[in-house]
Amino acid sequence: MASPCRIVVMASGNGSNFQALIDAVHSGSILHTQIVKLFVNKKTAFAIQRAEKVGIPTEYFNMVKEGFVVAGEKDAEKVKDGRARYDAALAQRVLEAKPDLVVLAGWMHIFSVPFLRPLEEAGVKVINLHPALPGKYDGAGAIERQYQDFKDGKLENNRAGLMIHYVIAEVDRGSPILTQEVECREGDELKDLEERIHAAEHELIVKATAKVVGEILARKNL
Repeated sequence: MASPCRIVVMASGNGSNFQALIDAVHSGSILHTQIVKLFVNKKTAFAIQRAEKVGIPTEYFNMVKEGFVVAGEKDAEKVKDGRARYDAALAQRVLEAKPDLVVLAGWMHIFSVPFLRPLEEAGVKVINLHPALPGKYDGAGAIERQYQDFKDGKLENNRAGLMIHYVIAEVDRGSPILTQEVECREGDELKDLEERIHAAEHELIVKATAKVVGEILARKNL
């Protein structure tokens, strides 16, 4: 049998989607897979505790702490240059873990070409969860914007949604792997939609990761 699919997960916060991946690997819902490392860019991320509980190595690597950008920097060119150098350095650290796949599970940092190109050259796919359907509500605040359009009568078919997609330089524009619609209901408050979408995220990120892992393992067995 081929060696397991090696996954690196990247998270910035609570890590509930990371936990869904841990549980799915443990239960066999994601077959023949090992989560080999967790990267975080916030030292208070609860995802760290989730990793430590099951013995997954973690690494905290922050753009400001590591000196790539000075806190509060206003010069756009300096920020752009610092982000590019940070992305390149982080790519090398990720590649040292020898992943077959990188899963962004609530990673709050938009990657640029200096991160994506080295992984692409190494044949490592990067996938991301975004709480909106393809081609809609790109970027931050997607759930809030969907909810506001629903309240304003502008949300198509009263359907919000989410997707797992491949990561490219254009934010949230990579090819979708799996999508799911989430109904907006009369009387919903924002928190109701948020809870419904977050519940769907845990299932969708596992299904999509399992799908991509299956494709990776099939290539390994050729």
